Amino acid sequence: MYLPAPFAESRPEELQRIMRDHPLAMLVTQRPDGLEADHLPFLFAADQGPLGTLQAHVARANPLWQAVRDGDAVLAVFRGTDGYISPNWYPSKQETHRHVPTWNYEAVHAHGRIWVRDDEKFLRAVLGRLTRVHEADESRPWRMSDAPADYLAELLAQIVGIEIELTRIEGKRKLSQNRDARDFENTAQTLESRGRQALAVAMRRARD
Repeated sequence: MYLPAPFAESRPEELQRIMRDHPLAMLVTQRPDGLEADHLPFLFAADQGPLGTLQAHVARANPLWQAVRDGDAVLAVFRGTDGYISPNWYPSKQETHRHVPTWNYEAVHAHGRIWVRDDEKFLRAVLGRLTRVHEADESRPWRMSDAPADYLAELLAQIVGIEIELTRIEGKRKLSQNRDARDFENTAQTLESRGRQALAVAMRRARD
């Protein structure tokens, strides 16, 4: 990933935050017939491995788990908040007109080695964590025990777990850090006025 110095993000807490807040990642694998990409919601386990571990599951019908070998190098790409930035939002544009449109975004590239986990104990643990995390804001969170045992067993038989031990994590937060204070603040305020609070918050977080 191209990482100009103003936009490089190396702080583990920020990289992990992006992976947790935006868990749907694109998993890139090398297959016999070329590169393939799968879109999977991942759990990040910071306490497993030197850099942490990613855990997910795929449908048994998905060829991914049979096409890779344990230990193969893979790449999971997480994309945070993003959005178009107009040069008209820069006050300095009216003075010099030497500005062009751009796109602000956050991205994390998580490199690692993959292992297939075709066992029920692993799957139950991953699914339990997934539901606890994503049901946390519900007034009555759904739990795996809500489903009939035979139905749950049938579904578990149709999926396979995967685990990725991370070996390198790269982060990029291109959020107008290179703009002067006046252009930066007016851009953030314009985004807020248009209902793009998440991108404005990300910009101010990157500037801190």
